[in-house]
Amino acid sequence: MPVTDYLERNSKLYGEEVALIEVNPSEKETRRTTWRDFDLVQPTEPQPYRREITWGVFDEKANRVANMLISRGIKKGDKVAILMFNCIEWLPIYFGILKTGALAVPFNFRFDANEILYCAELADVDVIIFGNQFIGRIESVYDKLAKGRLLIYFGENCPSFAENYFDLMSYCSCKAPLIRLEDEDDAAIYFSSGTTGFPKAILHNHESLMQAAQMEQKHHETGRDDTFLCIPPLYHTGAKFHWMGSLVAGSKAVLLKGTEPDVILRTISNERCTIVWLLVPWAQEILDALDRGELKIDDYHLSQWRLMHIGAQPVPPSLIKHWRDYFPNHKYDTNYGLSESTGPGCVHLGMDNIHKVGSIGVPGYRWACKIVDEDGNEVKQGDVGELCVKGPGVMTCYYNDPKATAEVLKDGWLYTGDMAMQDEDGFYYLVDRKKDVIISGGENIYPVQIENFLMTHPKIKDVAVIGLADKRLGEITGAIISIKDGMECTEQEINDFCMDLPRYKRPKKIIFADVPRNATGKIEKPALRKKYGVEKLVAQESGI
Repeated sequence: MPVTDYLERNSKLYGEEVALIEVNPSEKETRRTTWRDFDLVQPTEPQPYRREITWGVFDEKANRVANMLISRGIKKGDKVAILMFNCIEWLPIYFGILKTGALAVPFNFRFDANEILYCAELADVDVIIFGNQFIGRIESVYDKLAKGRLLIYFGENCPSFAENYFDLMSYCSCKAPLIRLEDEDDAAIYFSSGTTGFPKAILHNHESLMQAAQMEQKHHETGRDDTFLCIPPLYHTGAKFHWMGSLVAGSKAVLLKGTEPDVILRTISNERCTIVWLLVPWAQEILDALDRGELKIDDYHLSQWRLMHIGAQPVPPSLIKHWRDYFPNHKYDTNYGLSESTGPGCVHLGMDNIHKVGSIGVPGYRWACKIVDEDGNEVKQGDVGELCVKGPGVMTCYYNDPKATAEVLKDGWLYTGDMAMQDEDGFYYLVDRKKDVIISGGENIYPVQIENFLMTHPKIKDVAVIGLADKRLGEITGAIISIKDGMECTEQEINDFCMDLPRYKRPKKIIFADVPRNATGKIEKPALRKKYGVEKLVAQESGI
């Protein structure tokens, strides 16, 4: 069963009910009819721009996209890329692509021109649907990009080198095309985050997408009365497949274009959101603003907010403990996953296991896990090894890359590259990325453990621990630390604080600087190593 069946079901059963809401705080309007009239919002104040569509309109838009693509020669097995910022049309375009039997290929909107070209060629893309923010990037590689590809422009003032999306759509039927989809049919290509170089193309079939949707609904008990707040970019598996819990439930979701603490809380308040997925930096910024008194919980309607969950990166237990100080009644979940496992959820903490904060949890719905050593043998409980996962959401392969596929897919198991251990209760703990482990004087040091410790310091906003080259020990630990706004901190303060760590884990070098994170909240450690660490020193010694 493809996930498009859920959309068609929702259109029939809940066609007049709201499916998607877009809120854009960077644009303002004064039309009161488009914004909920709660007492805490002054009707005379300009409000964030807001649009909404029903399930019926959602499905009709998807059908028209499908018929438009078919009219331009797109058939089952072709690939259609989406290069757009989050907006209310993004998901109807995605589902329209699926309805043709073609593969949806979401592009990271941070790709530069060369990355766009690289990914289009890697994934054998036939069509690129792109927004106005990407005209310059597309145009700069047009000569190579346009060879054998259809470029469709979504926006006003269509450039001469592309076809106009709205013109193409104006003559298309809103009836569903009669194309049969099977579980084993290819459905989508996603790209790895690219923090270690150019990204890999990750191929998933329709069974993977359905697994992600049903799993999300079950894990968070998403019901018809829930409202999900979606902030991260839809090109990423995490945001989209968390939203698919709403698709399965037939409930509405809000696409928020903004990450400021007040914007998030005000949107939760005005749209009465019940489920919110945050990245660590956003959650931390909300806490910091509350600590400084810049925001007050009583200024918002938040009593309906039942679940806050986090994924995409390790979560410091200190953050969740502090979160509970302000939101004691919240359910909480941590979701672990990879794009190779259809996003987060193959391991999850579970809403009733907050006593295990710090763990990534237990195997998710229809998933299995194991931890293995370098030879692929399972380690005993409590030992550290590489986490492997197995289930119906595992990718088919790295597209056009059998060598890379063979390195991570073995007997149906996906080798994640993450180092983990399992406690006596069966809960898994993420220790670190296999490639991020620091080996100092023969001792394995796991940066996440040090990062979690440092995040308990009251002045630290964010931290990344990396290996720095050392002639005697091979590597030493270095901590890049971002201090909270309005605070000052010295290296001596950090060193004194770290006296509670075992000697070999104490950072040997402290660097006060910003901690870069990508669009999904992951620390860009390769960039930090290039700037401060081993890679920079090797380059210097090589005369590069």
